[in-house]
Amino acid sequence: MKPNPKKVPLDFDPVTEVSRLKSQTKAIRKRNYSQRKSVLDNYHGEIIILLSHGATATEVHRWLRELKVKISLSTVTRWIKKNG
Repeated sequence: MKPNPKKVPLDFDPVTEVSRLKSQTKAIRKRNYSQRKSVLDNYHGEIIILLSHGATATEVHRWLRELKVKISLSTVTRWIKKNG
């Protein structure tokens, strides 16, 4: 079975195409350093009040799970360290 190569258009410039593709790759890989919003930000006030009344990170995590917020304990702990 013989491969059937497609005809390359006459106006095809491989240097331009590679340059365009590399610039797309660079744009895709560019990191966004803006602050992302956490799900916990929606409960900021309540979490701070719970902590000020002596709740631990584990108790805050359990409280959030009761509210059907799916989040790990390590995320709660990091959020408290940063915002609490």
